[in-house]
Amino acid sequence: MFNRIKAIAKKEFKQLSRDKRMLFVIFFFPVFLLVMFGYAVNFDVKHIKLAVYDKSGAFESREFIKTFSGTPYFNIVQYIHNDKEINNILDTKKAQIILIVPEDFSENLFSMKKDNKVQFLIDGVDGNTAMIIKNYVDAAVNHFNQAFQANQLAKAGKKSSALINLEPVFWFNPDLDTTKFLIPGLIAMILIITAAITVSLSLVREKEKGTIEQINVSSIKTIELLLGKSLPYLLIALINAAFILIAGFILFGIVIKGSYLLLLLSILIFLSSAVALGIFISTVSDSQQVAFSFATFATLLPSLILSGFVFPIDNMPFIIQIFTNITPVKFFIVAIRAIILKGVGLEAFWDQLLYLCLFTTVFLTLAFIVQKKKEMNA
Repeated sequence: MFNRIKAIAKKEFKQLSRDKRMLFVIFFFPVFLLVMFGYAVNFDVKHIKLAVYDKSGAFESREFIKTFSGTPYFNIVQYIHNDKEINNILDTKKAQIILIVPEDFSENLFSMKKDNKVQFLIDGVDGNTAMIIKNYVDAAVNHFNQAFQANQLAKAGKKSSALINLEPVFWFNPDLDTTKFLIPGLIAMILIITAAITVSLSLVREKEKGTIEQINVSSIKTIELLLGKSLPYLLIALINAAFILIAGFILFGIVIKGSYLLLLLSILIFLSSAVALGIFISTVSDSQQVAFSFATFATLLPSLILSGFVFPIDNMPFIIQIFTNITPVKFFIVAIRAIILKGVGLEAFWDQLLYLCLFTTVFLTLAFIVQKKKEMNA
C-alpha cells in the first residue's frame, strides 16, 4: 500500500514539476494575496481629512484646533471662511469632518459655561468610519478640557485631582493594530484556497485526460489514489505556510508568541481538512473549470464572510452562527490567533482542532461514498 501511494505521489511531483505556470501560481499567489490583503484590508482610521471654520480666531480656539492637528488621526486640509463653503466641502468629499468653532468660544471657555458648544459635521455615509471619527473627536475634546482645567487651576495655585484614574491595558495587541488581528485569518484563507483548489484540479485532471479509467482497472485502491494525489499538495501547502509566516514577519512584524510545534500541528490538521474538501470537490466535478469554480466558491466566500476573519461571529444572528460551521477556517482562525497573538497552549483551543478532525473525517467519507457510487454506475 505504501509503495503504491509513494508511486502516485512521485508521479504527481514529476507532473507538477513540468507545469511551470502552475508552480509559479502555487508559490507566488499566496504571498501576493498576503501583501495585497495585508495592506488593503485595514480598519485603522488615520489621516482623517478635517476642515476648520474658526469663527473665534482667538488664541484658545487656535490651541483647541492644535489638539486635532497634532495627532496622526487628523489632517487639516482646508480652512473655511464663510458658511457657503460648508456644504460644498462635504458634498465633494474634500473633507470627512468639519470643525466649527463659535465666535464666543474663548469667552465661554474662561467663564466656565457648560453650554460652550463646538460643532462637528461628520460625513456619515460610512457609518463604521463615522463612529470611529466621533470617538477620536470625543477623546481629543476630553484631552483639551482636562489640559485647560489643569492649567487654570495651576494659575490659581490649586492642583487638579481625579477621583478615578483610568489606566486601560490592552493585552496581546497593545497598539490595537488591526493588521496583526487580520493576518492570522488571512493566512487561513490563503491556505484553504490554494490547498483545496490544487488538490481538486489535480484529481479532476485525470478525468479530463482519460487516465482515470486506467487507474480504476489497476490494483490501486481509491484511498491509495486519494492519498497519493494529495500528499504532494499537502507538502506544498506546508511550504506555502512557512513562506506566508516569513512574509508576515518581514512586512507586518507578525511574531509567533506561542509554540512553533503547536503551530505546525494546527496547520497540518487544518490543511488535512482543506485537502479533504478538495478531494470531495474533485469527486463531484467532471472538469477542471467546474472544479476550480466550485473550489473557489466553497473556500473564498465562507472564509471571508463566515469564518470570523473580518466579521465577528458573535454579532451574527443565531441561524447564521450555525451556518458558519461549514468552513474549517472558522476553527483554525481561533487556534492560529491563540498561538500567534496570545501565545497560549493547547488547552485554550483543543476543541477547535477536534472540530477540524471531524470536518476532515466527514468530507473524506462523503468523497469516498460518491466515488464508490460513480465506480458502481460505471
